[in-house]
Amino acid sequence: MGSSVLALLLVAAAGLVVALPLPHIRQTTRPQATLLVLGAAQYNGRPSPAFRQRLDRAAALYRAGGVRHIVVSGGVGTGDRYSEGAVGRLYLARSGVPLSLIDAETRSRTTLENLQNSRPLLVSGDRLMSVTLVTDEAHAPRALALARASGLKADVSSVAVGAGHWRYRLREKLALLAYTVLGVESGQQE
Repeated sequence: MGSSVLALLLVAAAGLVVALPLPHIRQTTRPQATLLVLGAAQYNGRPSPAFRQRLDRAAALYRAGGVRHIVVSGGVGTGDRYSEGAVGRLYLARSGVPLSLIDAETRSRTTLENLQNSRPLLVSGDRLMSVTLVTDEAHAPRALALARASGLKADVSSVAVGAGHWRYRLREKLALLAYTVLGVESGQQE
């Protein structure tokens, strides 16, 4: 009977995690002068639809004024030839953002690595710049928590995720729960 009760508790806990909404993250109305676009997949040199949404948001924020620096973060995935950072940098340049304002971080494979590896690109003189994270609404709560735990002063401008992305939303809920329970190190397992 002990294992049956444990199994029932696990199923109930999983159901609760699925049913609970992700925490609401207040969107910035005035982005920082520096944007950090968190990587998503790229396909043979072209941003995935999710990555393109993030990049389009960054370009729109730049065109609205006040943004003077954009860092696109993301490394080379297994079997890929291009990094997300380099693909994103080129995409933004083709979208009208001056190449001189865009840096690419090209080594990271997780959200925590995005934040850590981008840090040298977020320094002006001897001061760490405040940043606006550009990601999607499901990823935003965990990304913001990791950024703040990593010592970044950050806010968020996120894009919507379609209703059909329930697996992704569930993964983000579980990853945020793991981060909350275990700490920053859990973000490395993304």
